[in-house]
Amino acid sequence: MSDRAWLSVSMPYVLPGSAGQGDIWAADAERQGGVGTQRLLDVAEVVPGAEVAEALQVEPGSPVVVRRRLMLLDDRPVELTDSYYPVSIARGTALAEPGKIRGGAVGLLATLGYEPGLVREDVYTRMPDEAERRMLGLSGQEWVLGLTRLLSTRQGVPIEASVMTMVPQGRRLRYEMTINEPDGGS
Repeated sequence: MSDRAWLSVSMPYVLPGSAGQGDIWAADAERQGGVGTQRLLDVAEVVPGAEVAEALQVEPGSPVVVRRRLMLLDDRPVELTDSYYPVSIARGTALAEPGKIRGGAVGLLATLGYEPGLVREDVYTRMPDEAERRMLGLSGQEWVLGLTRLLSTRQGVPIEASVMTMVPQGRRLRYEMTINEPDGGS
């Protein structure tokens, strides 16, 4: 990623896809002149950290389903992504099984009746831990860019919490929003 600027736009990742849709990451990388692949590292039920438990509104100590992925750009590791789902939604579905999900996780959530309606993202920088440093091929005192995304339904039901750890070189985040004028506005 250090050879080119990378523009990250969240919208394609938070909209439901169809079962026939290809990999969003691969399509995003292709649009920007690269080859994007991903490796599924793990799918498991785990007890999440406090931040994820609070975001998903699960009791401390309660399990959630996690899907851990390593994102590669031109065969170089550029991002670790852990996506967490309440077991009440994920257990017994493709979210809890190893393997790709046709149409993506957000598309599957929509077919299960959990259409995303609200997105909250927090962006920050931090020092990576040794495992992250090793997996992302970082050396020395390089920082990482973190992005935590919470997807909820329009009714406020949390359905997915993702924690992304990114190689920051050349990375730019863009947020585009449509502001709807409130009823009766002047």
